[in-house]
Amino acid sequence: MMGFLRKWLMVLGLGLATGAAMGAPLGSSVRPVIPAEVQQIICVDYRALKNSESAQALKSQVLPDSLKQFENALKASGVSTERDVDELTFISYRQGKQGIRTVGVAQGVFRTKTVLGKLRLQKIRRMKYRDADIYPMAEGMEMTFLDDSTLLFGDGLSVRGSLDARDGYITTLDSNPDISNLVGDVEGGSVWSVLDQQGTQNVLASALGDASRLADYETVKKRILGSRYTMNFANGVNFDLDVITSDSLTAATLSSLLKAGMLYKKMTATPVEKAALEDVSVDSDSSKLQMHFKADDKQFQAFMHTSLFAAVSR
Repeated sequence: MMGFLRKWLMVLGLGLATGAAMGAPLGSSVRPVIPAEVQQIICVDYRALKNSESAQALKSQVLPDSLKQFENALKASGVSTERDVDELTFISYRQGKQGIRTVGVAQGVFRTKTVLGKLRLQKIRRMKYRDADIYPMAEGMEMTFLDDSTLLFGDGLSVRGSLDARDGYITTLDSNPDISNLVGDVEGGSVWSVLDQQGTQNVLASALGDASRLADYETVKKRILGSRYTMNFANGVNFDLDVITSDSLTAATLSSLLKAGMLYKKMTATPVEKAALEDVSVDSDSSKLQMHFKADDKQFQAFMHTSLFAAVSR
């Protein structure tokens, strides 16, 4: 059950926002660079990051090396995530035999002249890709300004794939109604993510462990369509996840499987871990499996030091 958090806590480690009134919708310069074969979108309102001790502690503990590289590459190019970035979006998309590609899009008030001047002082030369100026970054990454307030960055092939979408060489997010509809339901949140059908099936299989090999799961697997979540730190920690299925029976079956997994976990959990599991609710509503986790800052930070949290966030 708690395996749901493993993937999503990791990706949220780069930047977690408090539940401020303003959300983090996709910017007008961001949507065009998202290919139609998108696997996952994670969008973070970076402005409120420093206002939550739990968010800072979570970032420090679960930030994986791959996301540290993104942050370090930005800093090396003269972009401060704390000073300059308002919103940060990560996009993972499928690129045929090349597998999953990932890019980041930073939106904010950038000191463009300062950044470009620093690159010139380092004798870093731009590369042209149609009308885009692409600059090498640290950590083997590259970046290009989509406009004065939007910076696209990632490895070279991933950046060019996103530019191909923007320039009309491949189809974009707007031609993928399954993901577009998921985005529309959550993009007002301070921190939100959507995940496609295959990605959701993989995460569920991991979360269920041995239960994923049961006949019930094999029967409903193909009826899992995608997932979305929001997370905020306004009053403690709140995490809401919807798994979208094709019918109410599928949602109810998944709910039963996950509840059984929770009961099994409680049998071997410590008192702090049991308290955390008590804060997790799983249910179904029509064709949606719904999971909700809520804890105050003290409870959550105590849970972060348990072996269960280490297992689900590694």
